[in-house]
Amino acid sequence: MQQALGELVVETRGRGFHEVTSRIAGWVRETGIGSGLCTLLLQHTSASLLIQENADPDVRTDFETFLAGLVPDGHPDFIHTAEGPDDMSAHIRATLTGVHLGVPVRDGRLALGTWQGIYLWEHRTRPHTRRIALHLIGERSA
Repeated sequence: MQQALGELVVETRGRGFHEVTSRIAGWVRETGIGSGLCTLLLQHTSASLLIQENADPDVRTDFETFLAGLVPDGHPDFIHTAEGPDDMSAHIRATLTGVHLGVPVRDGRLALGTWQGIYLWEHRTRPHTRRIALHLIGERSA
């Protein structure tokens, strides 16, 4: 059994989806591990990680629209607004959507479905620097 540790730094442009699939897939290839489990942890509480459709951008637009209605910025009941009206809503969005993923690796590749991509979903309205901790454990390629 072998393991590899890494980090991916993502500069976001503000609220929205930022696809990181190819960068993570490249890191997996570089490790030389052919089969195992890749674990991803976003080290922030106001953004999230998710696997979602990567073919039709309307899917990501609809997600934004839905969450804006479910968890609006500046809700009058929010107390935690130290960094602005999107502060608490970003934390709630991250709790609802998650910061951790586990993706199997098979034949040196992420075992994602045909239309699946890995996204960092920025919930803050301003640009941020986000870090994803990477861990891969498994067997080296033959």
